[in-house]
Amino acid sequence: MSEKNISRVIELNEDLIENNDRLAEQNSKILKDKNIRAFDFVGAIGAGKTAIIEKIVERISNDYRILVINGDVATRIDANRIEKYGVRTIQINTGRECALNSYHISQVLKNYNLNEVDILFIENVGNLICPSDFILGAEKRIVIVSITEGPWVIRKHPMLFKYSDMAIINKIDLKDIMDVNIEVMKKDAKEINPNLKIFITSAMTGENISKLINYILN
Repeated sequence: MSEKNISRVIELNEDLIENNDRLAEQNSKILKDKNIRAFDFVGAIGAGKTAIIEKIVERISNDYRILVINGDVATRIDANRIEKYGVRTIQINTGRECALNSYHISQVLKNYNLNEVDILFIENVGNLICPSDFILGAEKRIVIVSITEGPWVIRKHPMLFKYSDMAIINKIDLKDIMDVNIEVMKKDAKEINPNLKIFITSAMTGENISKLINYILN
């Protein structure tokens, strides 16, 4: 590829991100105007995004009107899992796109009756790379990793931790059989983002889910 073509690709990428950020600001304003709390969950496939959201909605769905947007390349498996707790879900299948972007969310906000929503949970497409470029307009971004992804998962994906508000280290019910030092993982995350709020959870046992919910809702 020529230098001219490389420059053109860089310009297109910059325009794409700039347009996404502009639309994210519009999404944020709509959500604030409607007094909707919105949270963007990101993380790799298998980290426990769906399971964490399941645990949260199971405990708060009687008190709040919840909408969950599930992003995935295909299927509505995750949406079906969450829907059984009596909350409304919208599945967005991105096909070849590896992350949700602000346009996807804007279309939901434009076409859904937001007067029926108190809390919006967004489950992004499962990976730790693409979502770092695309903010969505949510109040907080929450990155989830699990100890089964290995001790260096945070160091290997610093950008997502740098641009997130909260981090969850999940599956600590497996700590006795995994050769992973959770304190080192926490230290790695804090070195990348000193302002990061970190929770250590098990979606399987429910450990620390109540603390997570209290922090999110306050």
